[in-house]
Amino acid sequence: MKHIHSPLSDLDLIYRDDTLIVVNKPAGLLAVPGRGADKQDCLASRVQAEFPDALVVHRLDMATSGLLLFARGAEMQRRLSHLFREREVQKRYVAVVSGRLELLSGEIDLPLIRDWPNRPRQKVDFATGKPSLTRYRVLAHDDGTTRVELEPVTGRTHQLRVHMAAIGHPIMGDALYGGEAEGRAERLLLHASALSFAHPLNAELLSFASDPSF
Repeated sequence: MKHIHSPLSDLDLIYRDDTLIVVNKPAGLLAVPGRGADKQDCLASRVQAEFPDALVVHRLDMATSGLLLFARGAEMQRRLSHLFREREVQKRYVAVVSGRLELLSGEIDLPLIRDWPNRPRQKVDFATGKPSLTRYRVLAHDDGTTRVELEPVTGRTHQLRVHMAAIGHPIMGDALYGGEAEGRAERLLLHASALSFAHPLNAELLSFASDPSF
């Protein structure tokens, strides 16, 4: 997919039409505004400065880079949000994790819940956690690390980060769950690399891809 370099801003536009926009979010930028005057700069506000009808459909963690989808108008936001709720949007991420993953593919099925005393952390909780499923596929092994493709079947907060840490392979550069892996990368090595879904208006299959910078 050819990038559309915006003449009005530094947005890395991947796609746009009259109903939706796909943007490549850089690591370190909030997806939506946070609390406080110092947390108002975000990808949503930058997109809305150029496309005032743009509305958020889903989010990425501040430390995560990659593809983010915006709806143009409330009706399209409702339709696209429905696709996410019904798990009709295919999402793929690329990550570099600590250690060597011996199984070339597999599933991580661990229920997650907010760790209230340690917010914003999440934790595995078999008693009260919400069902959470991640599929993974090894892409390459390097010296002490593994490059993996991750598919979050469910969409829990920090799901990929918690799941990989829970099986002993935290994502490199993860300040919340990385342990020793935190300091081994300058940023969280997690990138939303692929997004596909049927266009809500005409059912045309839309597929977008973005290569990570790491």
